[in-house]
Amino acid sequence: MTDVHGIVYAYHSSSALGDLTRNRTNASLPFAGRYRLIDFALSSLSNAGVRDVGVIMQRDFQSLLDHVAGGKAWDISRRRGGLKLLPPFGTHHVGDYAGTAEALNAVMGYVKGIPQEHIVLIPADVLCNVDIAALVEQHVKSGCGITAVCTKRNPDAVHYRLTQKADGKVEKVLFHQVGAGEGLAAMEIYVAKKDTLLDLLAHCEAENRFHFHKDCLAHYLEQGGEMDVFLHEGYTTRIDSVDDYYRASMDMLKAGPRADLFPTDRPVRTKERSDVSTYYGEEAKVENSLIADGCFIEGTVKNCVLFRGVRVAPGAVLENCIVMQDTVIGEGAALKYIISDKNVEIAPYVTLTGGEKLPLVLPKRSKL
Repeated sequence: MTDVHGIVYAYHSSSALGDLTRNRTNASLPFAGRYRLIDFALSSLSNAGVRDVGVIMQRDFQSLLDHVAGGKAWDISRRRGGLKLLPPFGTHHVGDYAGTAEALNAVMGYVKGIPQEHIVLIPADVLCNVDIAALVEQHVKSGCGITAVCTKRNPDAVHYRLTQKADGKVEKVLFHQVGAGEGLAAMEIYVAKKDTLLDLLAHCEAENRFHFHKDCLAHYLEQGGEMDVFLHEGYTTRIDSVDDYYRASMDMLKAGPRADLFPTDRPVRTKERSDVSTYYGEEAKVENSLIADGCFIEGTVKNCVLFRGVRVAPGAVLENCIVMQDTVIGEGAALKYIISDKNVEIAPYVTLTGGEKLPLVLPKRSKL
């Protein structure tokens, strides 16, 4: 797609993710054994042929830089255009961005310089695999200034909903919604005409407003602007808390959600790491688990997600756990409902137990 540009929001670090985002943003949070959350946004754009992408960052982005590098893994590395990593340009932005409109205004020089007519806006911490090509096609045919991606799923967390008129266009935005309700849940993914987006951002800058939904979209509709709805039928959820992350990870042990998120015609790409095949010892027992390459398993693993390089010693038992890269589980250890960050060491015969609604998080490089 030569007339489409992508902008990925990767600046958000949710306090509800606790130790998981102590030194990283939501966007660089590891997921499903070998991926990062930002992989899904970048892959969705790349699969649609979008080759010019800007990634908005703000702080705690070292792990994001290490992972994304120049964008080669997603085929968006170019001498001209390609992937651009965008720290704040303006000096008047102090503290965390209050909203996505403020984040976009912080890199306004970049946005104004975009040569394409249409811009896809996509958060890196919304877990989904959207058909961007179909989204843009519908957007162009509709003639609307903005098209919003929505889902029939009803998030438990506070979210926005869009109601529609008889012709399918958006009638109004409903704020602070929880669970099911009127209209469709907004996934906070949009495609907008560049001129329309610039006008809305200028309005927010002039009025000292910061939020894309509350300030940009509501204003746009009040002024008679037309907004279309694109319905995403596949799996989607926002990762904004430990509970969100744990439930989404456990969903990947189910065939349906996993197939929705990893369709064969829209592959999810990530940074390569060469590992040998996983070794399973004679006494190893593995049931309903997602195991990455490079693991060394001699104990029992049930209903778990194991990242690359995890070692499970003889007699160790893991149930309902998420164990990130290069973690070592000692002999005879027993872990239930645990989320272990990278490079954790669990001593022999240690017992750790969390709960399904409150899994225990082990910080990166912990020794227990």
